Amino acid sequence: MCGRYAASRRPEDLVVEFEAVRAEGQAALPADYNVAPTKDVHVVRHKRERDAEGRPTGGGHRELRVVRWGLVPSWAKDLSVGSRLLNARVESLTEKPAFRSAARSRRCLVPADGWYEWAKRLDSPRKQPYYMTPADGSVLAFAGLWEVWGRGEDRVYTCTVITAPAVGALTEIHDRMPLVLPRDRWADWLDPQRDDVEQLALPTPPEAVEALELRPVGPAVGNVANNGPELLARAESVAEPADQPALF
Repeated sequence: MCGRYAASRRPEDLVVEFEAVRAEGQAALPADYNVAPTKDVHVVRHKRERDAEGRPTGGGHRELRVVRWGLVPSWAKDLSVGSRLLNARVESLTEKPAFRSAARSRRCLVPADGWYEWAKRLDSPRKQPYYMTPADGSVLAFAGLWEVWGRGEDRVYTCTVITAPAVGALTEIHDRMPLVLPRDRWADWLDPQRDDVEQLALPTPPEAVEALELRPVGPAVGNVANNGPELLARAESVAEPADQPALF
């Protein structure tokens, strides 16, 4: 599961990191250390280029776009369905109607500094939040899907984060994790000519998980109203996880 993450990089830095172009007319998102479902977030997608008359040229480029977190399929009756589709399980990407079309042709990357999960504790009924982030401070890219709902000026772009079974030490905190893609898989994931979803969505490599810091943090992150870099501070005197899958 991925229901909360941190994203503090400026769009100016993200376009360089992902070799992308910013979508026109969009305001910059502020740093957010407690990104929650239905918030606006950045994604990187392949944008098909069109000529002056709106016809596809066959070309394309990476676009950094602001979308709403919580996928809303084009056939949905209203936007409320998005609050239930913040994650897409990798095991059913090609089967579920809400995801299968986007999995073939509307894939995206979701930039993040790190993500939060809550682990069971041996010494308390309350769960302990952890922040998973690259130890070297590099950017993470979650595999995601994007959709557009509505027409004309009423169009709304949305996304979901793909989750997969946890790998390595992450299994001690939670049984699932966002599908983190290393840099050498970004281009294939965004390639609209690729539709071999099972191959593109292979598990996160063990070495990428080994490069993460699994940092216990304070309980304040549990309240979506709280925000700021202080949420990332390491909590001291934390008991070890109960070493069993957390249930949500």
